[in-house]
Amino acid sequence: MTHDSPSVAVIGGGPAGLRAAEVAALAGAQVTVFDGKPSVGRKFLVAGKGGLNLTHSEAPDRFASRYSGPGQPAGWWADVLTEFGPAEMCQWAAGLGIETYQASSGRIYPQAMKAAPLLRRWVERLRALGVRFEMNHRWTALVPGSPHRLGFSNDSVACAEAVILALGGASWPQTGSDGAWVRFLENLGIACQPLVAANCGWECAWPQEVLTTAEGRPLKNLHVGAGDALAIGELLVTRYGLEGGAIYQLGAALRAMPQPAVAIDFKPAHSHAQLVAKMESVRRDFLAEARIRWKLSAAAHAILGRQAWQDAAALAREAKHCVIALSGPRPIAEAISSAGGVCWDELDRHLMLKKLPGVFVAGEMIDWEAPTGGYLLQGCFATATRAARGALAAASKA
Repeated sequence: MTHDSPSVAVIGGGPAGLRAAEVAALAGAQVTVFDGKPSVGRKFLVAGKGGLNLTHSEAPDRFASRYSGPGQPAGWWADVLTEFGPAEMCQWAAGLGIETYQASSGRIYPQAMKAAPLLRRWVERLRALGVRFEMNHRWTALVPGSPHRLGFSNDSVACAEAVILALGGASWPQTGSDGAWVRFLENLGIACQPLVAANCGWECAWPQEVLTTAEGRPLKNLHVGAGDALAIGELLVTRYGLEGGAIYQLGAALRAMPQPAVAIDFKPAHSHAQLVAKMESVRRDFLAEARIRWKLSAAAHAILGRQAWQDAAALAREAKHCVIALSGPRPIAEAISSAGGVCWDELDRHLMLKKLPGVFVAGEMIDWEAPTGGYLLQGCFATATRAARGALAAASKA
């Protein structure tokens, strides 16, 4: 293999792996993508079933602040998003013939709203660039060296001058991201934080009378707090607890609480005094009157009805600060994404493993998390772009 065409192996055929393969192939590398499943992009397709949220239009500083994780280098996300941020994501989609649009929420979607057409064109582009795909190849061994030697479950072996690991987290394991790589890397001396559910529902014990009315109903225009963290958005009452964007944003704060709980402000546009004033003439049936005068949703009315109310002031306090104790998150297999993974201290600024020169990590394998809204996919693409450029430089020196 000549330095004009370095060899790069990408382990994992999800969004991060495919993006890393694309960047490396565009630079002239000979790229092979290995995946344990029969086809690539399986989690990408699942994520796109309800509309593929590619990225978000908010200001760069705010965008970068959405990413969190212990030990994350200061300014790292702001830096990497200048290399491949929302504008580059839209240009990338346009290059595949996929036009995008910005929703009123600021989220950016493909016009077709589906992942399958985009994935088909993406794979076609990669094949045209010379990328090879080796399916049903579950990674089982790595012997560092020049080149690196890789082993797979079907007893095949491959060599590459640089390796990019993009095996995902541990959510939706049926798509291939089962987190089994954590023990593998730890055996190689790489420190990893345990993988835990992020962007997931949380469980609580609803009384049956609440579920009868509220199950499956949304709670809109809320302020939801957990410790010092505050989220603005919506919740959905489920048979097991709460789902929705507001509680997804609070995952890290809830996991840090010894007794997790959320405090819901059902009427954030009104002060306690204003709510009481709307009930000035009420002397009985406080909850029934509040439903009309405060315009409470059916779900909010049911939750506030968990106890009897003898005065408007107490009911208003509850409406502004309704504490719901939570017993824990839903299983990681149900989560939209996971937190935890390779510790930042193990990586250099190019996302190379310091203990394994020439081996890079991208996507959800790294210990970061972000809310839904386009940040997850953008994070995978941005880290993959950075890792691929680092891999190219490393392979050229091998």
